[in-house]
Amino acid sequence: MDESVGELVSQLTTDLGQLTRQELALAKAELQAEAKKAGKGAGMLGGAAFAGWMVALFISLTVMWALDEAMDLIWAALIVAAVWALVGAVLAMTGRKELREVDPKPDQTVESLKEDAKWLKTRNS
Repeated sequence: MDESVGELVSQLTTDLGQLTRQELALAKAELQAEAKKAGKGAGMLGGAAFAGWMVALFISLTVMWALDEAMDLIWAALIVAAVWALVGAVLAMTGRKELREVDPKPDQTVESLKEDAKWLKTRNS
């Protein structure tokens, strides 16, 4: 054996420190990517909600006035409200689906940690 126990422990400590830093960097990169994806989905939902609100407001008034020619204004308003309820439901389901696709678990890091554990076991043997 060319190296002393102290040198081996020192080398192992250095290797573990470097390995830990690399794993943390990988986890950070993965989590940032997932957070960006979640932010994008949430931003789209917010934008869709605002745009939908503005469009709903003006189109609703127009459609209600148009329907008022054929029926009472109350029925016209109920029909318009039902249509916008359907639009809102579709937007909500689409946004929810987008957010469900976000995976907060850093899969690459987990796999890498498993490989590291195997490597440490073989090195200590």
